[in-house]
Amino acid sequence: MPTERRVNRPIILGIVGDSAAGKTTLAAGITEILGPDRVINFRTDDYHKFTRAERAKNGMSPLDPAANYIDVAGQHLRLLRDGQPVLKPVYDHRRGTLEAPQYVEPREYIIVEGMLGYTTRDLRNCFDVKVFLEPAGELRKKWKVKRDCSERGYTPEQALAMIGKLHEDSLEYVVPQRTFGDIIVRFYPPDGQSDESGAHLAVRHTLRPTLPHPDLTPVLDAGAKSGIHLELQRDIDGKPVDVLEIPGEIDDRRAKAVEDLLWNLIPEAAHLRDNVGRFTDDQDRQAMSHPLALSQLLIAYHMVKAALGHHAI
Repeated sequence: MPTERRVNRPIILGIVGDSAAGKTTLAAGITEILGPDRVINFRTDDYHKFTRAERAKNGMSPLDPAANYIDVAGQHLRLLRDGQPVLKPVYDHRRGTLEAPQYVEPREYIIVEGMLGYTTRDLRNCFDVKVFLEPAGELRKKWKVKRDCSERGYTPEQALAMIGKLHEDSLEYVVPQRTFGDIIVRFYPPDGQSDESGAHLAVRHTLRPTLPHPDLTPVLDAGAKSGIHLELQRDIDGKPVDVLEIPGEIDDRRAKAVEDLLWNLIPEAAHLRDNVGRFTDDQDRQAMSHPLALSQLLIAYHMVKAALGHHAI
């Protein structure tokens, strides 16, 4: 997919954001849309120079580019982009250790997630589509505690302490990468629902003109509380951007209309449509979110268009 592919190399998506910003959840649905057999999932966080114990000893932060082999990550992505295999490092996030490297061969699509993916021009030049995740602060805290406790063996107190410890490094190294995103994705609780952290989160997409975004006019709802809205606004840097708002309470009918529009633009993946928008909720149950599904579809649309040569670099 797509059947009329015109770009004879892997199409590379970047998903950058702070720890527990939702990168893996977003990437999982996009992988399902594009086809798991056509996608490599690649993590720049595997390029840590030091183990967790070594960082604690030398006082270095995992967010510091100097504590990561950023240059090697760029070399490996360029090789994959050129159709060559790489021997990729592996970092075990549960144990905080460096493991045996993994032999990786390129596929049609490469989804790259991590905290430092846009740090250098060399890395940024590897991507066809660049996404930056910036969930609401309290929401990311909830996600991080859940993730670190269930997957990495932390206590809630340790997970929260890590956020505080790395806050300044996040502001210095992670947040500035926002300026390089083609799409800025922000999940947040709806007004009056501060405890919401799952299926009914709203999402705001800041769509920069660096990509040709799809025409959503047929499914926009002017003034409808449960619909989606697209407005021309000024970004934090003062530049004009389109801002797409998808409410958490969007009803099934409106969500399906938008999903159908986007699926019709990538018909080769229609058989996979039941796999998007899935996530694990606070009770470790599988759940479904319309705003998440629409976010995954919109980004997958750009990957397909890049493969067709519409905006590949």
